[in-house]
Amino acid sequence: YPQWPYCRKRCSYCNFNTYVVPAVDEVAVRACLVREALTLLRLSRLHSVTSVFFGGGTPSLASPRTVAAVLEAVAGAVHLPAGAEVTLEANPSSTSTSRLAGFRAAGVNRLSIGVQSLDDAELRLLGREHTVEEARKAVEAARGLFPGRTSIDLLFGLPGQSRDAWAQRLEAALGLCDDHISLYQLTLERGTALAAQVRRRALPAPPQDLVADMYETARTALVATGFRHYEVSNFARKGALSTHNLSYWRADQYIGVGPGAHGRFAPRGEGSHSREARVQILEPVAWMREVQSQGHGTRSRMVLSPLEQLEEVLTLGLRTDEGVTHERWGHFSPQLSLQDVFGAPGEAQALQQQGWLLLDGGGLRCTWAGLAVLDSLLPDLLWQLQR
Repeated sequence: YPQWPYCRKRCSYCNFNTYVVPAVDEVAVRACLVREALTLLRLSRLHSVTSVFFGGGTPSLASPRTVAAVLEAVAGAVHLPAGAEVTLEANPSSTSTSRLAGFRAAGVNRLSIGVQSLDDAELRLLGREHTVEEARKAVEAARGLFPGRTSIDLLFGLPGQSRDAWAQRLEAALGLCDDHISLYQLTLERGTALAAQVRRRALPAPPQDLVADMYETARTALVATGFRHYEVSNFARKGALSTHNLSYWRADQYIGVGPGAHGRFAPRGEGSHSREARVQILEPVAWMREVQSQGHGTRSRMVLSPLEQLEEVLTLGLRTDEGVTHERWGHFSPQLSLQDVFGAPGEAQALQQQGWLLLDGGGLRCTWAGLAVLDSLLPDLLWQLQR
């Protein structure tokens, strides 16, 4: 996961580790991304990488040369299969057809476009720098270059957004989209401009029952048009699932490269077989200084206990329609099976009887109803696991 931390403008709802600066020394950033990727790959002793996801920030503001350099470094250090999924996050305002063609030539084969809304007033509210027309053109250009592999992001639950307005946005998105959609409920994060407007009552807070209804409307409409609801926020048809994101939800190892990137891997190059949670230095200039002197800019690293690893397997796995399989659980818990932990009388059994959960030959997973209220189920399940 290479992270490009720069944006042209900060959106009103964003609390990500992003930076708006007058100029970016892209040659220096590129060299540091390459060096850190090589250092951490050596440290992990991984033999192959199944996917690469350029996130941000706005990685479509980087040049295709930077993307190519990172991919060449990865392919030179480990096995990167010819058909490996290589995704780039893009904003509609930085996706001209020629630019997208450059990214494709560099090795990108999947695009994730931050459309967020198909209404100009909502885009202004969100502080986005593109219009609906620009979003449409960007998605159409992307679909021409990455057919079947163009995803769009949409936000719902905006202050003042009505049920009917959301239904219209959804209908417009279905007319525009390719075979993958990510739907995110807007979270009013502390410290953001939008949260401040809601707090001082300049904008109305969206009622939770309305937001839940919007989610239900969306998932029903998407499934009716051939999409599989394969993860809480993600929908795909014709098998166009994001294999990179699936690897997170399946608790695979991953390496985060760049300012503020997160990773989960065992540093076998240091003789350790313990999985660590790693976070890279947040601030780009400080991160670059550290990479130039040490080879990587890891800010914090924490060895995950067996219980912490199982908590992650459970909370991430239950986000998907496949849930936590017996095989995956057994990889992290050879002694205690899913049946041992969640088949006994207790919280999980009660949730099964109430129709929220299923535990069977496939593993532990949410029902259709359960997936919509996962956050309210997890505390009970984690409590049972900790006991």
